[in-house]
Amino acid sequence: MTTVPPGQPSSDDQTAQPSGVSAVVVLAAGGGTRMKSSRSKLLHEVGGRSMLSSALRAAAEVQPEHLVVVVGHARDQVEPHVAEVAPQAVTAVQEQQLGTGHAVQCGLSVLPPLEGEVLVTYGDVPLLTGETLTALVAEHRRAGNAVTVLTAEVDDPTGYGRVIRDPEGGVLRVVEHRDADDAERAVREINSGIYVFAAATLTAGLGRLDSDNDQGELYLTDVLGTARADGGRVGALVTEDAWQTEGVNDRVQLARLNAELNRRTVEGWMRAGVTVVDPATTWIEADVDLGRDVLIHPGTILAGATTVGEGAELGPDTRLRDCEVGPGASLVRTEAHLAVVGAEATVGPWSYLRPGTQLGRGGKIGGFVETKKAVIGEGSKVPHLSYVGDATIGAGTNIGAGTIFANYDGRDKHRSEVGDEVFVGSGTVLVAPAALESGAYVAAGSTVTDPVPGSDLAIARGRQRNVEGWADRRRARLADGPGGASSGEGHIAGGDSRGGQ
Repeated sequence: MTTVPPGQPSSDDQTAQPSGVSAVVVLAAGGGTRMKSSRSKLLHEVGGRSMLSSALRAAAEVQPEHLVVVVGHARDQVEPHVAEVAPQAVTAVQEQQLGTGHAVQCGLSVLPPLEGEVLVTYGDVPLLTGETLTALVAEHRRAGNAVTVLTAEVDDPTGYGRVIRDPEGGVLRVVEHRDADDAERAVREINSGIYVFAAATLTAGLGRLDSDNDQGELYLTDVLGTARADGGRVGALVTEDAWQTEGVNDRVQLARLNAELNRRTVEGWMRAGVTVVDPATTWIEADVDLGRDVLIHPGTILAGATTVGEGAELGPDTRLRDCEVGPGASLVRTEAHLAVVGAEATVGPWSYLRPGTQLGRGGKIGGFVETKKAVIGEGSKVPHLSYVGDATIGAGTNIGAGTIFANYDGRDKHRSEVGDEVFVGSGTVLVAPAALESGAYVAAGSTVTDPVPGSDLAIARGRQRNVEGWADRRRARLADGPGGASSGEGHIAGGDSRGGQ
């Protein structure tokens, strides 16, 4: 029995990094009915990657000459996804799901005659790694096997096929749980369904399969018996990491594997020098990259291709997807997607950075601010309660509280340009396409519709008029009781309709 540590090649094997196999067949034709989803089961994500994408990444690491994905149910969804994530792969169609043996027959039907090894794996084992597949191929070659099975030992093997060994340690057969007797059910070594075959052994075995079983299907496991009958050795590689053999059939298992992968990912980043205050409430997807001394507070989710520079501080309650965060930046209670936050910049709390936001070094996006396609220059500040959409803001500019970039005219979006060292007073509306030259000032409460030269102060608001004694007279009428107010002066909405300054 050969055992491999989690995700690692066999340490006593000098061929732990073998040259490529002839083909990898990824079985991805099942219906996934227990997911109860309109989307293919294989496109559901674990760690931010579709399960099928993870399977294809692992398969690619054994450097196959041919990579084929067997599709069936929801093929209109699966085939475009394969083309996107693994353009080197080809697809084969299993029109009727007649068993794993039939699926492999379909996969080989689109390939030329093969020599060497064929690896068979699945599209729904998202924790399986390329290192483990590489070790499986290496063990197959070391032992001179006709077939090598990836197995695991589990505490509760209920439902799994049991691996029954001969006295020399070879694999005698695989017995399905429903067919096993009491002694066989006591065996804790289970079949993952992942194999390396000598190509000739696989071809011969597939040609001799029959459907004489209670399911009326062609079982790939029956090839193990024909291999032994032909004098070949069937061996096994036991992975110590049973999670790598676990598939996903429903959303309970999907959540379980997501949680396990996240636990490993978070732990890996902590060991690499990232501080995670509460691992239980922190989610980091597989493609995220973090610098040293990043500090992550509770309730933080880092998704997609997010990168975070050294010494940045994130959270609490922050979610970033496909974002770039510079060294020393701080984001508190922030939602951001496809945004760039420069070094030493600050964001939040309660900020929403939509796609196209770029905040320069040392800049600030404060509380209750929303940005979209906004380029905000070095040292510029949008401190409070503002919306900045479709705008370019230069360096050293201050955007006052409650400022709105009115970018939409009901049909089209328009872009505004604000220069360096501009001061925009609170409560301002900049009607796009606004143009404020460097050095310009805008008075609080203005609605700006025309360009503002850099030497000017723009004031665009109604003139204030105080009605002398109005408040005292109103209070006196109210004291006289109901009906006391008889003049238009009693209506608070009344006032001067004159505009201008």
